[in-house]
Amino acid sequence: MTLTLIIALTLVCAVTYTFEITFGLAGTILMLMALSSFIDTKVLVIYSILPQILVATIGLYRSPRTVKIRFLAGMLVYASAGSLLGLYLFYYFSPEVFQRLLALAITLFGLYLVVASRSFKIPRFVQRLLDTIAGVSQALFGISGPIAMTRLLGSFDNKLVIRNYAFAFFLSLNLIRGSSYLAHGTITAEITRAMLISGPVLFVVLWYSNRLHMHVNEILFRRVVSWMILVGGVSLLMRS
Repeated sequence: MTLTLIIALTLVCAVTYTFEITFGLAGTILMLMALSSFIDTKVLVIYSILPQILVATIGLYRSPRTVKIRFLAGMLVYASAGSLLGLYLFYYFSPEVFQRLLALAITLFGLYLVVASRSFKIPRFVQRLLDTIAGVSQALFGISGPIAMTRLLGSFDNKLVIRNYAFAFFLSLNLIRGSSYLAHGTITAEITRAMLISGPVLFVVLWYSNRLHMHVNEILFRRVVSWMILVGGVSLLMRS
């Protein structure tokens, strides 16, 4: 990866992950849309571990303490079970079929959220089902944001609480993903160089960008997140 591409990557990530630290999702999706024509998608996905961990860590550190470990642990237990199921499906079930079903589900969730009232509640059994599906999707495709955010929007009314639980959930999954990358030598010298150059810049940008969340009202937060879930589902449908 040339220095010019690394600079472009840094600038794009500064914008897309500012969006993520403000609204709690979509940084990686937007980055892939902007750069996948210039940089290999696999390289971008591996690189994304850095800004995703930065977003979650800074967002949680610079916010009031709203995450209850017991609640988060419940989400992670079901997501972990879903991840194991996802690994099983990876070997014994057509990923293409699951991707179509997942894309359809995300699209339907997005449509519902867009037309739903400002606040709604998801039954407990559906919450656990969504936690499990998020784990399955993460194991198969590295995507869990739309499912997890749908679950959180239906569980809490406060935007800061929703965002912080999303960050804690994603941080846990990304630490596992990062450990796997290190264990298997997935992070190449090229990706490491890009991380070392862009990392300090992104840290400073995201440190101050976190303030933007405080200026977003509850209605706008839910509206933007709902539309991003819908757009994510439609884009996944188009690729499946």
